[in-house]
Amino acid sequence: QVQLVESGGGLVQAGGSLRLSCAASGRSFSSYLMGWFRQAPGKEREFVAAVMWIGGGTFYADSVKGRFTISRDNAKNTVYLQMNSLKPEDTAVYYCGARRGGYYYTRLSEYETWGQGTQVTVSS
Repeated sequence: QVQLVESGGGLVQAGGSLRLSCAASGRSFSSYLMGWFRQAPGKEREFVAAVMWIGGGTFYADSVKGRFTISRDNAKNTVYLQMNSLKPEDTAVYYCGARRGGYYYTRLSEYETWGQGTQVTVSS
């Protein structure tokens, strides 16, 4: 059974940076696609970025392109989301998701396993 645990959230001023981590355990992730989603108060969970465990191919939501970078460390079974130039509208609970196989998946229903989320708050 796959388990995901996010960490690294917190309070930061606009323009600042945070790095989120998602530690994965339970099985081999060699065929997995790992994604970050976020959910702001009163809004639906939305796609942020994803990375292929093997090969490292990445893709991003338009709203974070050029500011956020997703990466993975195969040896540590951990996926990261480096967030720079943060804006108040980035405030949300950030969730790590995983799915077996595939590449360009951005919908909530396409991911099979989720972590518990980590809060990111950006003050103006």
